[in-house]
This record gives sequence, structure tokens and C-alpha cells, in this order.
Amino acid sequence: MVKDHLPRLRRELGLNAVLANGENASGGLGLSAKSAMELRRIGIDVVTTGNHIWKYPDIRPVLASEPWILRPANFPDQAPGRGAGVYSLGEGFPELAVINLQGRTFMEPIDCPFAAARRLLGTIPEGAVIVVDMHAEATSEKRAMAHLLRGRVHAVVGTHTHVQTNDARVLDGITGYISDLGMCGPEDSCLGMDNDIILQRFQTCLPHRFELSKGACMLNGALIEMDQGKCISIVPWQYREHKEQS
Repeated sequence: MVKDHLPRLRRELGLNAVLANGENASGGLGLSAKSAMELRRIGIDVVTTGNHIWKYPDIRPVLASEPWILRPANFPDQAPGRGAGVYSLGEGFPELAVINLQGRTFMEPIDCPFAAARRLLGTIPEGAVIVVDMHAEATSEKRAMAHLLRGRVHAVVGTHTHVQTNDARVLDGITGYISDLGMCGPEDSCLGMDNDIILQRFQTCLPHRFELSKGACMLNGALIEMDQGKCISIVPWQYREHKEQS
């Protein structure tokens, strides 16, 4: 879906930058080096990730060498890669700073994302537009991060739960927020996976190998407009295969 539609959508929507959480782009779980490079080639400016980033070992040298792909900043310093970056959007535009964080509630033990956020804010150049990907399970933890950073960054967007939320808003006239951007993948699915397999897993409590669902796909995300150091609007966005955009 991204490969087939992003170049055209970028032109039609007049997008200056496209950010995507790509941690499940390889078969619905994890991100391989090949998939990461393909996302870059088709027009993703910055790729953020999350708790499944270490599934494919070949992504580690990419994280270490490529500034456009991030891993959560609150992984230990010994982990490959970086958790934040500053990017040029071209002449006439402010710099874009992206911070990638991961929550701890109902997730693996990891360093504090709130401490990491406070630390990284001090490294961002003055005048940059700052976008934070808070990759977390609990909505409360995502909203808490937004309240920590409100008025200090320009957008805090949640990822990980795969289901787009309906709570997009602008905090204090400066910081755009949405609890989850949603998923790019099969629409008739359980978070992208085959419905029957997931049902068997829940009903039997036995392990089953995940398989991607078949059928029409959708793109989920948000359109964010920035101007004069403020978020002007943040709007949930969907594009469905074989259907009109909604």
C-alpha cells in the first residue's frame, strides 16, 4: 500500500515531510534491512520504530549508519542506532527534529521515556519543529508524555496499538496530539494478522504462528500542519484500497 500510493499521495496532499513507524513493515512483525531501505526509497523521510525493532539482526548496522532511521531513545546506550535526529526539509523550511520513545507500561523493562524526553529536548536546535513518536501500549502513558511536552514540542503521536484513535487535538495552541496513528495493513484483520489464527490463540491459549491477513488494505495516519512554531491542526487520516479516501 505504501509503495503503490505514497508517491502520488505525497504530491496530491502537498506533504513537506512523511514520517512513519516502520517496526512491523516486514511481514507484520519486525523490520528487516531490506524493508527499511525500501521504505526510504519510496519516500519516507524518517522511519521510527519500537519494541519489535530487534527481530531482524540485519537492521542493526542500518540503525548504526543511517540517520533517517531511529530506534527508541530510551534503550540503553549500548544498543545500535540513535533515538533522535534533526533533518533538513530544504530552503525556506525550519529543521525537523524527530524523537522516538518507547513506553514501559505493559511492555518490556526499559529506561524511563520521560527522562529521555527531557534530556533530548536540550539537544534540539532552536527553531526546529519537534515531533515525538511515543510507542506505547497504554493510552495513559502516551497522554502523560503529551502533557509533559505540551508547549515544548510541536507534535506527540502515539504508535503500537495498531488502532487509530479519535482524540486528535492541539494542546495549548502549540502541540498536536493523537493517542495512536493506527496501522498500514489489511483492513479485515486482527491488527494485521489472520482473524482465524488469532481467534484460535485466544480460545485455546496455545501458541500459533502469526500470518498476515489477506484482502484489501488501508493506510492510517495523521495530517499535521505546522506554521510559525505552532501546530495549526492535526487530523486523523485514512486511505482505503479500492475505496474513496476518507
